[in-house]
Amino acid sequence: MTTKPPYDILFEPVQIGPVTAPNRFYQVPHCNGFGHLRPKGLAAMRGIKAEGGWGVVCTEEVEIHPTAEISPAVEGRIWDDLDIPSHRLMTDAVHEHGALAGIELVHNGLHAPNRISRLPPMAPSATPVDSSDPVQARAMDLADIRNLRRWHRDAALRAKNAGYDIVYAYAGHSMSTLMHFMQPRYNQRSDEYGGSLENRVRLTREVISEIKDAVGDSCGVAFRFAVDELMGANGLSIDGEAQDIVGLLAELPDLWDVNVSGWSNDSATARFEPNEGYQESYTAFVKSMTSKPVVGVGRFTSPDAMVSQIRRGVLDLIGAARPSIADPFLPAKIREDRIEAIRECIGCNICVSGDNLNVPIRCTQNPTMGEEWRRGWHPEKIAARASDAPVLVVGGGPAGLECALQLTKRGHKVTLAEATSALGGRSLLESRLPGLASYARVKEYREGLLRTMADAEIYLESPLDAHAILDFGFPHIFLATGSSWRRDGTGRANHRPIPGLDKLPVLTPDDVLAGKHPTSGRVAVFDDDHYYLGGVIAERLAESGCEVTLVTPALSVSAWSDFTLEQDKIITRLLEKNVALTVRRNITKVSDSGLELACMHTGRREEISADALVLVTARNANQGLQQSLAAQSEAMATAGIETLQPVGDCLAPGTIANAVYQGHLAARNFLGEAWDAALFRREMAALG
Repeated sequence: MTTKPPYDILFEPVQIGPVTAPNRFYQVPHCNGFGHLRPKGLAAMRGIKAEGGWGVVCTEEVEIHPTAEISPAVEGRIWDDLDIPSHRLMTDAVHEHGALAGIELVHNGLHAPNRISRLPPMAPSATPVDSSDPVQARAMDLADIRNLRRWHRDAALRAKNAGYDIVYAYAGHSMSTLMHFMQPRYNQRSDEYGGSLENRVRLTREVISEIKDAVGDSCGVAFRFAVDELMGANGLSIDGEAQDIVGLLAELPDLWDVNVSGWSNDSATARFEPNEGYQESYTAFVKSMTSKPVVGVGRFTSPDAMVSQIRRGVLDLIGAARPSIADPFLPAKIREDRIEAIRECIGCNICVSGDNLNVPIRCTQNPTMGEEWRRGWHPEKIAARASDAPVLVVGGGPAGLECALQLTKRGHKVTLAEATSALGGRSLLESRLPGLASYARVKEYREGLLRTMADAEIYLESPLDAHAILDFGFPHIFLATGSSWRRDGTGRANHRPIPGLDKLPVLTPDDVLAGKHPTSGRVAVFDDDHYYLGGVIAERLAESGCEVTLVTPALSVSAWSDFTLEQDKIITRLLEKNVALTVRRNITKVSDSGLELACMHTGRREEISADALVLVTARNANQGLQQSLAAQSEAMATAGIETLQPVGDCLAPGTIANAVYQGHLAARNFLGEAWDAALFRREMAALG
């Protein structure tokens, strides 16, 4: 198919040294939780992206030597020739669809505590490692530097042998030895590798040059560089030395891959960087300083924004990590003029949490991400129906929408009944909170497709009880009735109701989401959920004019959001809004004047004043309809009801990503194997 204007420019080939990218869609290196432990899953995931039209598909960071390994993080490894067959799985999967395969070589230096190898970490100068490990990195001598150069060269040769077309030198995210040598705060050397900028860049110049000498005849050599650390004078910045670094190395690599640092800035959530292309103001200068092609990122999902980047001379290739996760077929859908079918990234960083938790990647928008090999799931293909019987889905939240969409794609006639006046459930309601507007995409994508499908009927303002469902006589019913936040304080810290809740006005997130919350006075938010919702509710109340105190039993505010790279930004935002933060405190009782708190360590009591209390603790699955139907087994049999299956939060409350996944899983397994017989394949270590 020939792409027509205005998007044809996105499908032009781009020369990268001795190789040619077939188009301008470039999946930049991103972590995924597969790494060296799960090479089959990794290869299948990357191969799907190549099938979806990404012209270049890269690895995550790949460790080149055991002197810098970041276990338990599951990254790539190319320590020796034993790693080559695993990498060949990926390059073969990518090449099968005509794409180029890229590998990001890394020596993590002081970012690597070496928990597995137990070798002393290395750095430009002696310093503690940048994790919380009680370990220091030793200063590298000239022999170490020669070794590091040799390790990069050896790894590049192995990468070529494994079939890679593009080989990276990596100086980004403050996670690599090359970047550490450039950073004055880590490099206090007085030899030819320290002091002046030219000296601090010397090692990077040598590594890039030696990679080119080793493999540059057949592989493009890319350089990934963070042009700004967003630390002002305390770090590399475009107002400091970053532009000079680009000038010193301008024509040396075959490709510049540019971004900001650290990782939480480069992969900022939509809550804190809502705009597409948000890195442009930092990276745009690079194109004017080199004749080599430039790739950059910015959570691009709009083809018009992509074209703008190319035509304005900002980028040559459209880089993406998260958008390629949310929709591996984004390029194909643009090429085929199916823009409305793109699953747009919502910028929630659930994908990042997988890597931070050392488990395979997952995605809110794309429930097949990470399941390509172990379950055999494809993001655009699903098995045809096993029965002609019609299906009723009750509830139009994330789980119900995904379940209905996939059942319809399988060929079933699906009726979706939603009790309220709008689809979307919690994803729609939460999208009205500060910074979460992108969450509405969960609903918009699925509703948009369902409304184009002849076999899908949607009924709004249609609350159904057991009597109505029995009268309908649908043989197969999926219940996606969601959950409700508890009002009694029961949760992780309190296994019984909090005493005295009748003394103060008590609200839950459901009230806040419905717009029923104070606009003045002293409000305490008790966050025993530990993800984003407690913090964003505190932010909403503060913006409404309340004097807010956030209380949590956890060690820190919004603790789980550390896995999505948001926690520091959440705390900063709350402090800027004058929200008082109280950690490691539980509520022991409530009085007319406020709350009695107990220290989680000592039990010592203290009191805070409050006029109202918001409880963000636990949720009750809305199982009333399921229980009512299950209690009428004879009536169900008479009505011809064969299956009754709860999905999503009404089965077990969790994240929006989990609800979408459970809806998808239910649709995939419908009338198939029982759930416990259809788990997934495992990758097992070979003994030999």
